[in-house]
Amino acid sequence: MTILDVEGVTNVRDVGGMPAAGGRIRSGVLLRSGQLSGATASGADALRARVKHIVDLRDSEEVAAEPTEIPGPDTTHLPLFLGSVRSFFEADTSLDDLYVHLLEESGERLVAAIRIIAQGAPTLVHCTVGKDRTGVTVALALAAVEADRDAIIADYALTESQLPAERSQRIAAYIRAHHPEAVHAVALATQSPAEVMRALLERVDERWGCAAGYLRANGMSDAELAALRETLVEAA
Repeated sequence: MTILDVEGVTNVRDVGGMPAAGGRIRSGVLLRSGQLSGATASGADALRARVKHIVDLRDSEEVAAEPTEIPGPDTTHLPLFLGSVRSFFEADTSLDDLYVHLLEESGERLVAAIRIIAQGAPTLVHCTVGKDRTGVTVALALAAVEADRDAIIADYALTESQLPAERSQRIAAYIRAHHPEAVHAVALATQSPAEVMRALLERVDERWGCAAGYLRANGMSDAELAALRETLVEAA
């Protein structure tokens, strides 16, 4: 993975370079990040130079609060959660349960996001932090083309170190002060433990056989999966 410096945007990286069956993940075709609303003029120019399609996984409440306006790339809004992000904090949902919720309730929208990646144009996938919705979407896309599992997990786990430390500390302090009974909220807001993604991918294997099987079960065709591989994998 390549960490990218885009002014005003956090947690930006290109997942190209990781090993995959038959070669490696192609650089320049799949990027991921947190929200883009803070992008400076220079940051927006940097994104336009790299990206032709943006997939925004945030809900309407998040988009309204932090609108993104980067002329040039096509933007598709695909909110992955049924309901607001706030509801998961109110329910003190764990990361494991949140990701299972995504698998169970958002399969068609996950497929819709991955179909855009499969079209071949350089694509940036993002949500608010670039951790959970983005992490699951990117992990499924990579796993479906048989990218190295440890590399997929390492990419997911990298997010925690890419979040501004002062942000994570501020959020953790707020949660502990206002929700002292919460068990999972700090992790939900600030952490990306490798074991959580490993458990998710193992769950996918156990129930659907593999990530490609999960995508097929939610409407993705073999031709679309072949296009995804063609887009993402190059010979080493």
